[in-house]
Amino acid sequence: MTTDVMNQQTQHSDGTDSPASQALSPDVQSIIDRARATRPLPGARSAWIVSGVWAVLMYVSFPPLDWGPVAWLALVPLALLIRIPSRTRWMYPITYAAGLLAFVPLLQWMRLGDASMFLAWFALALYLALYIPAFIWLARTAVHRCGVPLIAAIPVTWVALEYARAHLLTGFGWYFLGHTQYRWITLIQVSDLVGAYGVSFVVAMTAAGIAGLVPSNRLKAWRLILPDEDLDAPQPRQMMAAVCVCLLSFFAVLGYGSWRRFQADFEPGPRVALIQGNFTSAVKHDPAQVQQMFTRHYQLSEQSLAAGPDLVVWPESMFRNALFEMQDDLTAADLKRIAPKIPSSLWFETGTRQLLSDTSQTMGAPLLVGLESAVADRKKYQHYNSAALVTPDAGVSGRYDKIHRVPFGEYIPYRDALPWLEQFTPYGPDSGIDAGQQAVVFGIGKWRMSPTICFEDTVPHLVRNIVRSTQDPETGKSVDFLVNLTNDGWFHGSSELDQHLITSIFRAVECRTPLLRAVNTGISAFIDGDGVVQEPEWFFDGDGQGRESMIDPATGRWRKQLNAALVHSVPLDDRRSVYVLAGDWFAMACGIISLLCVVVGYSPRTRKSHPEACGSETVAGSESEDAGSPSGEIRQSPN
Repeated sequence: MTTDVMNQQTQHSDGTDSPASQALSPDVQSIIDRARATRPLPGARSAWIVSGVWAVLMYVSFPPLDWGPVAWLALVPLALLIRIPSRTRWMYPITYAAGLLAFVPLLQWMRLGDASMFLAWFALALYLALYIPAFIWLARTAVHRCGVPLIAAIPVTWVALEYARAHLLTGFGWYFLGHTQYRWITLIQVSDLVGAYGVSFVVAMTAAGIAGLVPSNRLKAWRLILPDEDLDAPQPRQMMAAVCVCLLSFFAVLGYGSWRRFQADFEPGPRVALIQGNFTSAVKHDPAQVQQMFTRHYQLSEQSLAAGPDLVVWPESMFRNALFEMQDDLTAADLKRIAPKIPSSLWFETGTRQLLSDTSQTMGAPLLVGLESAVADRKKYQHYNSAALVTPDAGVSGRYDKIHRVPFGEYIPYRDALPWLEQFTPYGPDSGIDAGQQAVVFGIGKWRMSPTICFEDTVPHLVRNIVRSTQDPETGKSVDFLVNLTNDGWFHGSSELDQHLITSIFRAVECRTPLLRAVNTGISAFIDGDGVVQEPEWFFDGDGQGRESMIDPATGRWRKQLNAALVHSVPLDDRRSVYVLAGDWFAMACGIISLLCVVVGYSPRTRKSHPEACGSETVAGSESEDAGSPSGEIRQSPN
């Protein structure tokens, strides 16, 4: 029924309103209001174009191209889709496709680990792409149903979804918008207040401000709105206010960053040698490579001794002999019952401990080494990805077991309920490791440090909890530095190595704690509390190519896939961090605000107050009706 027909039915022939029209029930009036809101939708081609532009800008902002300044414009196309009063045809499927267009190439390094990881690569891309239409929907709800200004709705909802992505399904804290700004050291200092989410917030707000300045006639020319459609253009005062808020926020963040950097007074701490081998990893290690790994890391460690290190660090899993530990009173029969697939003799052998002890004694310094460990008690045995501290006088004196495991790499989530998930991993059904229980503090002389392993340095809340949990009860001081042991040899020198380092830079700033990274194939680094990757005092080229730094002077990029030893004095940082004290309060607040906008925007009261913005239609139904209608008119809402 068209609007004209309904109007005729509610009027007398003399043009006066009929009694029926004067006392319509709320439900009937709501139907009439929705019908009056009927109008055609802007075409899908404009949505394809702006979404495709976002995907390209997003891709080039991260490694391998790493054009960070482009990220300030990346969200502008999506912000235009949020700003327009009516969604375009197929907006949400199109933005989902754009998410795939961005994340499939960004995550291509996953396929290098093993042929079976192609499936996991596409599965992760399919999952991450869901966040793009979710962002559009959340932000449009805030803007068009709740009246939230564009410059607030866009950064709040974007950060809320980054926070969700860092936690859901074990979390994936990679490719945050703020990570693109790692070179802008002053800007990223706000991370010690609100985490890397704060940098994402500023970049997203700027994009929203730019999108708000685009004239409505440009949007009509780009066919994002129809020629006869009205766009509530902001008044000059509103535009000026939005610009001022963006500029004030931007310069406030820069001012805070300058102030915090001025407070930095780094004191030299222990001298640490980071040993970086160059061994491509595979699911099944070549037995002949085991001896090569040990020999190469031993030789590189010997080279570093000329710098007199207080600690030598080998990367994750580069010591291939497993460390077996068991409860003292266990017998061979007990061990056979507890771990039937492991030869009982391995639990009693002392060769691994002796080799580690001899190596540390030869170096005359403590050794932190990545290895596998098996631990048995009377009930069970557990298999860990570990970091062991070995000292010249005490041998193996401590062990840290990795807490945050990599899904489908180190364990299969929901394996019992969903056994078909095993196809996403290159390992067999009995593969996987157990999760460690807590952070560990190792003493290096008068200094205290905590290790992390593999991708743990990419999980913001995990690293924050490690630093917070290691506070000295007497002094209240956390560990002096963090050490990350990583094996990135799975990814063959791809952009994963760059992005892994970039992501870990934010952990050092968030916690105001220097972070050291010993990485197989690279990129090993010393990161100070400002997030600066420092040039090591000593660099030893293990390949004899005459290299003098981890930076390639020809390209300005970090070197990868080389044998090297880096020695540097840890830049101790005595500043405190609000983020360590309060955690993800800012990102959680953004999440709560986003949820409130959904609740308010879809409440019955809002539907009655704004019926033109609350049309009842499904995305699939509206699209099919639109495709089959000559006029293209459908009943629709701005979302």
